[in-house]
Amino acid sequence: MKTSNKVAVLDFGGQYSHLIVRRCRELGVYTELHPYGVSTTELGLGEVKGIILSGGPFSVHEPGSPKCSPEIFELGVPVLGICYGAQLIAFLKGGVVEEGRKGEFGRAELLFKDSELFAGVRGVRGREGGKINVWMSHGDVIKEFAVAEIIGYTKNSPVAAFRVSVSVSNSNSNSRIYGVQFHPEVRHTEKGDKILWNFLYKICGCERNWTLESFATEAVEEIRRTVGSEGRVVCGLSGGIDSSTTAVLVSKAVGERLTCIFVDNGLLRKGEKETVLNTFEKNFKMRLVFVDARERFLEGLRGVADAEAKRKIIGELFVKIFEEEAKRLRGGGNVDFLAQGTIYPDRIESAAGRRGGVASLIKSHHNVGGLPEKLGLRLLEPIKDLYKDEVREVARELGMPPEILNQHPFPGPGLAARVIGEVTEEKLRICREASNVVEEELKRSGWYEKVWQAFAVVGDDLATGVLGDARSLGRIVTIRVVESEEAMTADFVKLPYEVLERMSRRITNEVKGVTWVTYAVSSKPPATIEPC
Repeated sequence: MKTSNKVAVLDFGGQYSHLIVRRCRELGVYTELHPYGVSTTELGLGEVKGIILSGGPFSVHEPGSPKCSPEIFELGVPVLGICYGAQLIAFLKGGVVEEGRKGEFGRAELLFKDSELFAGVRGVRGREGGKINVWMSHGDVIKEFAVAEIIGYTKNSPVAAFRVSVSVSNSNSNSRIYGVQFHPEVRHTEKGDKILWNFLYKICGCERNWTLESFATEAVEEIRRTVGSEGRVVCGLSGGIDSSTTAVLVSKAVGERLTCIFVDNGLLRKGEKETVLNTFEKNFKMRLVFVDARERFLEGLRGVADAEAKRKIIGELFVKIFEEEAKRLRGGGNVDFLAQGTIYPDRIESAAGRRGGVASLIKSHHNVGGLPEKLGLRLLEPIKDLYKDEVREVARELGMPPEILNQHPFPGPGLAARVIGEVTEEKLRICREASNVVEEELKRSGWYEKVWQAFAVVGDDLATGVLGDARSLGRIVTIRVVESEEAMTADFVKLPYEVLERMSRRITNEVKGVTWVTYAVSSKPPATIEPC
């Protein structure tokens, strides 16, 4: 888990900021996301080989629009601005940024010339330089940039790619600065990976230093060093891929000195409790404390309809119950460390706004909080630098069983994230049973592993149906199936009608109280994947 020879991405609130980080990691360079207001000291001088400025939903002319420290351009390391990041560079360096006559959203044709950034990118003319299709998402345009060399343009963007050399104060060197109006990190941009590869390796001079093949071994050794030969660890286990991977890593490091706490909050998928108990008690031979807290959670959620309020109640209850159990263990002198399945997006989302960031609060995370301090425990977060798909790769190396490894992502609040309005026993039953039908039919038809996530949603809406020979009023269930690579963007899946028909027929026949079944055809954005 190397941290030297890294690239820093400054986040200006763009929807693709995390995607930039992931693409750079996929190309073999360790990359971190920082709020745009990060100081040069926090970046870690001497470790950062390059800086990327993300896109964002702002205009550089807006009062209070985010701007990075001018010192960023004085570090002597290459900088790449993407979309808003490119406009910001032009604005700060004397260029002219104006509102475009018409915005560019979606595919556009980029005409480019040979340069370090486009080295080896072959356009339609079959040679270096030419035309490629790129992905745009902007309203403002860079109209003029006198000090820069223009290396790419589109029909609506006269400065769609540029490079400029800036003298570094108190140094004989120059800082090479590049900007692109398009998004190379998005798959819709042709040769986007090659453009990023050129920036990382040709321009920044990075070395390949990020691979998941050695992550598990290094993580186990680091846990072993941190915990020592006598330290004991407690871990909250939900059965999801994050907490499961954390538990197995810690178990490999400390063995029986790990105790996992599994809380059944009544918001689990069908059969999930049995899967967790069987996998970790029997297969992995872990010490496991089981807590049946179904009634406590249902009582806590009674009468609450707001989605964020439900998340907070669930998080607070989980922490309280976990704290009670951990104190029992600690009272016997059995706990020194708390292991959490925090992953990289959790940390970034939870830190938004605290360190000069502009990302809005999307959802609360109960695994990023003050629990270790309250319990007097030291914190272990072995997968805190990984994205979800990276965690899955590590889990595969650890020998995680298919029923956990291949299961679709599941939200922290469980089925409460899929129950619109107040959480009741009836709505939970319908949501659980209907979701199980959706998964079974996807597996039966060979679609389960082709999609990112699939489940059923139930709310308070009622519709008239005919059950037997009588009219009946029942719930409306909505099926949600999406495809994605990293859950930052997602498209609804165009399932065959026969698959949808089987799902609908089974749900209305087998799940008591359901009269209508609908299918969600909204993508992210503007929708989110989970309804709550």
